[in-house]
Amino acid sequence: MIIRVEQLLVFEQSALRQFEDEMVDHGKRFAPVISGVIGDAQLRVAVKRAIAKAGQHGFILRGPIRLCVELMFLCGSGFDDDPQYPGIARLFKSEETEMRKAQRIHFAQLEYLELVAGPGNINVHKALRALSVYARSGPELTESSLDAELIAEMSRAFPERSEYIGESSLRALIAEGRAEASRYGFTSPRAQALIVILMSAFGHRCTDDPLYPWIARTLTDPKIVDAIARSARLERKAITWLDHVLARTDPVMPE
Repeated sequence: MIIRVEQLLVFEQSALRQFEDEMVDHGKRFAPVISGVIGDAQLRVAVKRAIAKAGQHGFILRGPIRLCVELMFLCGSGFDDDPQYPGIARLFKSEETEMRKAQRIHFAQLEYLELVAGPGNINVHKALRALSVYARSGPELTESSLDAELIAEMSRAFPERSEYIGESSLRALIAEGRAEASRYGFTSPRAQALIVILMSAFGHRCTDDPLYPWIARTLTDPKIVDAIARSARLERKAITWLDHVLARTDPVMPE
C-alpha cells in the first residue's frame, strides 16, 4: 500500500485536531467558569495558543503540553515570561530535559496553588472581588505616587501573591503595564493604573490574550479614536466581565 504525502498531512492534522479536542475538554474541567464565559470557539483559540507556546519551549509530549494549557488558565497566556511568576519563567529558560523541566514547573505550580491561590482558589476569588470594588470606586490617583499606590492596592487585594512574589516583581509588572498603556495613548494615572491592574489580574499579556478577547477588541476598536473614551470603555468592560465571572463562581471554587 502506498501512502502519499497528502495522506500523511491529513493524518497529522486529524491527530492534532483530536489532541486539541482533548485539551479543550480538559480546559473545561480545569477552568469551567472562564471556559463557559468565553465559549468553545474562543476556548479553542486559547488552547491553540498554549500548545504553540509549549512547542516554543520544546514541549512535544502530552503531559508537558497539558501543563502549559493549565498554566495559561492560572497565569494568562504569557505564563512563561510573566514578571509575576519569576520562578516559573526561570524554569522555562533552563536547559533541562523536557520531562525534568515540566516536573519542576509542575511542582512550582502546586506550590503556588497551595501558598497563594488557597483551597478552591478562594484567595483568587477574593482578589477578583476586590478588583471589582476597586474598578467601581474611581480612586484619585496621582502621577508622582502612582507606583506606590499600585503596589499598595495589589498588596491589599491579593496579599498572598504580593508576599510570595515580592515587591521587585510588582515593580517590574508596573513598569511593563505603564509602558503598554502608553502604547495605546493612555497617559492619565487612572488609565495607566487600569492596564497595570488588568495585567495583575489576568497576566502580563492580557492585552492580547485569547482568554480575555474583550481587552484586545476594546484597545484596537477603530470606532474609538479618543484614548480617554477607550480607557473608559475598557473600564466598563472590565466591570461587566468581573460581574459575569463572579456571578458564576462559588466562593470556595472560583476560577
